[in-house]
Amino acid sequence: MNQLWSIILLSLVLFFSCSRRVDLNRVVIWHQMRVDERLILEEQMKKYMQLHPDVKLEAIYKETEELRSGFIIAAIAGQGPDFVYGPSDQVGPFQVMNIIKPLDNIFSKSYLDSLNPKALTYYKGQLYQIADKLGNHLTLVYNKKLLQHPPQTDQEMIEIGKKLTLDKNGDGKTDQYGLVWNYTEPFFFIPFMTGFGGWVMDDDGKPTLDNNGVIDGLNFIKDLRDKYKIIPKEADYNVADALFKDEKAAMIINGDWSWAGYEKAGIDIGISPLPKITKTGLWCAPMVSPKGFSLNKNVPEEKIELVVNVLKYLLNSENQLQTAILLNTMPTMKNLYEDPLIKNNEILINSQRQIENGRPMPIVPELRAIWDAMRPSYQAVLGGDKTPEQAAKDMQGLALRKIAEMNE
Repeated sequence: MNQLWSIILLSLVLFFSCSRRVDLNRVVIWHQMRVDERLILEEQMKKYMQLHPDVKLEAIYKETEELRSGFIIAAIAGQGPDFVYGPSDQVGPFQVMNIIKPLDNIFSKSYLDSLNPKALTYYKGQLYQIADKLGNHLTLVYNKKLLQHPPQTDQEMIEIGKKLTLDKNGDGKTDQYGLVWNYTEPFFFIPFMTGFGGWVMDDDGKPTLDNNGVIDGLNFIKDLRDKYKIIPKEADYNVADALFKDEKAAMIINGDWSWAGYEKAGIDIGISPLPKITKTGLWCAPMVSPKGFSLNKNVPEEKIELVVNVLKYLLNSENQLQTAILLNTMPTMKNLYEDPLIKNNEILINSQRQIENGRPMPIVPELRAIWDAMRPSYQAVLGGDKTPEQAAKDMQGLALRKIAEMNE
């Protein structure tokens, strides 16, 4: 954090050496959309410019971390894009630094009421993000050629996984896994942590990592790999993704961002909510977050009418429906939920079920410290260097220290 502030201060000197020039007919969006999302956004922006030839829209892609740090630096210096687009968890840090505008008084109540309430990200009592997509969530994805009926409980998942983990040629090596996913990253561990009753923080933003939910979840992941042997010994995101696309895995745990890619790869996929944990009776609950637009604090008043017009266009029902159908993402305009293309879509129906089972991703800045505290001990358990009990204790201690350092 101290290093980031050093970069910010240096950048302030550089930025303030130049006067800010505002083009009132140019709207810039910084985003971290994947390629297929980008292509749709660019097409929709092109249509807007055809309707409004005096307006120039520009979308600039940045990697997630580059986007966040770059926007902080630019906005504090009085610069930056008009909109910053991303998941809701970036709202907390941006608001704390006072670099995004509240939207409550910019958009009418009637307009906001036309959106799913989950699309509206409030922080400290004010609205700071309006989303065009709901979810950004993990689900169970399965290959219908290999599996017709997905598991509903953890025990069913184990039994199905054992039947579908195969050494097809008898050489002692697994040719097909029952289940794969990027289980080495804490974000992908959250559904099992919640299924066993754990969560990352309390209502005050204090970490809650040293408990039986975390310990039981860690033991469960180890058992899937070492006892039941239905997942690979090692698998990062790319390995798991490739195994599923090559039809060497019957099931994968992955997010809504991945589904269109699997369909393009020729996989007949099904989507199902992650299973219920028999021991607790709780559904595995992934983190759920909207993805949407926040407004740079530096946008001048005389430009507000234009940026509101642009955002309403990008969020309109026609554009959201196009995105939802092409990418299987959940739209945020309420009227679309009765559209036959949405309500009769098997993938979106089950995506909605998973969203209902999920838990909102916290948007407080402390979440970043918690992720950083979880990762080393979580991976040490997988590597055999720590017990789940010790890992949970160490996660909690490190999270408390990192949050204290962040708030110094």
